[in-house]
Amino acid sequence: MPDPGQLVQYGWTEAVSESFTHDSTPARITRVDRGICDAITSGDQLRVRSGWFDLCTGDWVTVADGTVVDLVPRRTAIMRAAVTGRAESQLLAANVDAVGIVTALDGEVDLGRIERMLALVWESGAQPIVILTKSDAAEHVVDTVAAVQAIAPGCSVLAISAVTGDALDILTAMLDGTIVLIGPSGAGKSTLANALIGAEVLATNAVRTVDGKGRHTTVHRELFPLPSGGALIDTPGLRGIGLWDAADGIELAFRDIESLAEQCRFGDCRHDAEPGCGVLAAVESGELPERRLASYRKLLRENEWMASRSDARLAAERARAWKTISKAQRKLYQKGQR
Repeated sequence: MPDPGQLVQYGWTEAVSESFTHDSTPARITRVDRGICDAITSGDQLRVRSGWFDLCTGDWVTVADGTVVDLVPRRTAIMRAAVTGRAESQLLAANVDAVGIVTALDGEVDLGRIERMLALVWESGAQPIVILTKSDAAEHVVDTVAAVQAIAPGCSVLAISAVTGDALDILTAMLDGTIVLIGPSGAGKSTLANALIGAEVLATNAVRTVDGKGRHTTVHRELFPLPSGGALIDTPGLRGIGLWDAADGIELAFRDIESLAEQCRFGDCRHDAEPGCGVLAAVESGELPERRLASYRKLLRENEWMASRSDARLAAERARAWKTISKAQRKLYQKGQR
């Protein structure tokens, strides 16, 4: 087992150590910038080339001669659909234990957006925590927390203030391993990150008064050690959160609906107009809000559509590959006949 040194401050655990041999140089990627990465080893901070690998903040790697030579398989991976609109995925962070879904309380809390992010996080294999910031500047905090708890089964919901420190100690006590903060610009991620890190390492900006929207203050995903132990990854604000292969994540995010579906008469019930539908019966009785069912249907449709696009893209790539191979084989055959 290699000596972890300062890597202990960056999320090194006994489980991580099993991925490396005695003669290797383990490192963790703390930032990625166009093929060049910042990496932490047991005793150094390096700038390394990514080599053949498509790396992400949080990756564990082996480095040699200023280049990444091996990538440790990721335990967890936060994936979303690429913002380009192409049928591709984008990796936001790797090897995280918890994901803080950050939403500001001083504006309209979008429950549908939180449900979308919960599906994304559950799919990754990490544990979601809903963090409602700016509690010092908000009204009806208790009611909002209750509304969010109702749509976030299986995860903690905290109302905190990085300004006053309210509930910050509770969040700090919950953090173990590596946590990443995700959410829209203006939600207070950088302010919260500074409070958790205990230093003003990240720039912050006020929300625009014209439209109530935040400015992008974080432009890179970057990993920092936490004084309480573990590490934190701060990310730029997310405008779009397209799901990518998130069927299991949707099921976990809407486990209340999945539970109600067990009461449906038909095993393949779509919860639309089928007789004996347990989900529709719950909506009719008021047990399940119609808004939540609509959100569930929307995410399922989106995920199915994205999966079909991905399958079509892969099929097209295979067809192009076989066309290239067949063309090369014909040339070799023709050459042999001469």
